[in-house]
Amino acid sequence: MFLIFSTLLEKGDQVIISDPHYACYPSFIRFVQGVPVTVPVYEPVGFQYRPEAIRRKITKKTKAIVINSPSNPTGNLLSEDRMRAIAKFSPYIISDEIYHGLVYEGKEHSILEFTDKAFVLNGFSKLYAMTGLRLGYLIAPQPFIRPIQKIQQNFFISANSVVQMAGLAALEKAEADVARMRGMYDERRRYIVKRLKELGLGITIEPTGAFYVFANAKHISQDSYRLAFDILEKAT
Repeated sequence: MFLIFSTLLEKGDQVIISDPHYACYPSFIRFVQGVPVTVPVYEPVGFQYRPEAIRRKITKKTKAIVINSPSNPTGNLLSEDRMRAIAKFSPYIISDEIYHGLVYEGKEHSILEFTDKAFVLNGFSKLYAMTGLRLGYLIAPQPFIRPIQKIQQNFFISANSVVQMAGLAALEKAEADVARMRGMYDERRRYIVKRLKELGLGITIEPTGAFYVFANAKHISQDSYRLAFDILEKAT
C-alpha cells in the first residue's frame, strides 16, 4: 500500500475508499499527503460498494478507487456486476485481494478480470496463515513498476530468502492444509453467527468470505467505539 500510494499520489490527490474499511487505508493515503474520500456501504444491501455512489465522489483530483473483496471488516464479497462497473471508471483501481481463497459461499473475482488499469495487493498472510513472515506481492501497471522498485529498494530491498522458500512451499504443497483450514474457518463462522444472533445482535447479512462478522449493536449503543471498550473492560 505504501509503495502504491507513494508512487501514485501527489499532495491533495484523492483516493476513494468504502466506509467502513480496513483501518490502514486512510493512514497510508494521508501519510503521503493524499486525501481519503469515503463512500458509505449499508447493511440492507449487504454492505455492497455501489458504483453509482462511487461515481458521485469522483472529481478531477481522484487518482484511485480502493476495493477489498472479500472485505475487512464486513466479510462480504463484491459482486461481479459491481466490480465490472467500477472497473469502467477512469481512475486507477486498487484491489486488496488478501482474502482471496477464504470464501465459503459464492466466488471471489480479481479486478484484473475486468481491467488492466489496476493494482492488486495480495500475499501469504491470510490464505496460508503466514502472517508473521510478512510475505506479500503487488501487481501493477507497467509504467509504475520501475518507480515502485526505486522506493522498495530504499525501504526493504526484498523479502528474505527463507520466507521466499516458505512461500514457494505453501504454493506447491499446502493445498490440503488450506482446504482443511478453510473448513475450520467456515465451521467457526457458522458458530459465531449463530451465537451472536442468539445474543440479540443484528446480523441480517451473513459474511461469506474472510474471517469477520459485522454485527449491528445499535440497540445497545449508538457509540460503537465506547461499546467496544465496555465489552473489553466490563464483560465477564
